[in-house]
Amino acid sequence: MNTFNQFLFGIYPYIAASVFLFGSLARFEREQYTWKADSSQLLYRGQLRLGNILFHIGILGLFFGHLVGLLTPVAVWDWLGVPHAVKQLVAMVAGGVMGSMCLAGLAILMHRRFTNARISAVTRFGDKVLLLWILVTLLLGLTTIGASASHMDGAMMVRFMNWAQHIVTFRGDAASYVTDAPLVFRLHLFMGMTLFVIFPFTRLVHVWSGLASVTYLSRAWQLVRSR
Repeated sequence: MNTFNQFLFGIYPYIAASVFLFGSLARFEREQYTWKADSSQLLYRGQLRLGNILFHIGILGLFFGHLVGLLTPVAVWDWLGVPHAVKQLVAMVAGGVMGSMCLAGLAILMHRRFTNARISAVTRFGDKVLLLWILVTLLLGLTTIGASASHMDGAMMVRFMNWAQHIVTFRGDAASYVTDAPLVFRLHLFMGMTLFVIFPFTRLVHVWSGLASVTYLSRAWQLVRSR
């Protein structure tokens, strides 16, 4: 394993996580008025609802699917009697469905952002880069499904699970599990980790607000009367 791979898959994940957390805190502290999703609904409502629904359902499904799939210990799946090949097949099918939904929604939202002159004019350069970055990350992820089809024994899935779990438990050998993985997988990992790096500097910060607003569900009813 060379130094570059050790840095990219053994050290860079911690850099990405640090920028993600401390960058978000710094932006909240210094630029609270920019802490928003920059909705374009008032400028042009066309295609917004469909694009938003498809994109958000897809990306949330992908996020939690990756979270559960990668961080659930291998021993748990073995205890449940779920063969690695079956788990990989489920991940491929679920990832394909959610990824396709996310891609369709993203295509609609990008079409609005880049072709509507009014929306494009108020969209920050960084947010345009963000959309393109998500697009490439998503396409790479969907491409890995085809690559996974040629390794249906589940071994590749286990390697990535071990990598993720060794990262979160601060074990120094994490990078060794993905060094020899196909290039498309490593590119997808890099693009995905870098999303956390650029997160605090884009409109993605509104995700934190969404998490904080969960308390809205338990809030007392607000009574509104007309004059």
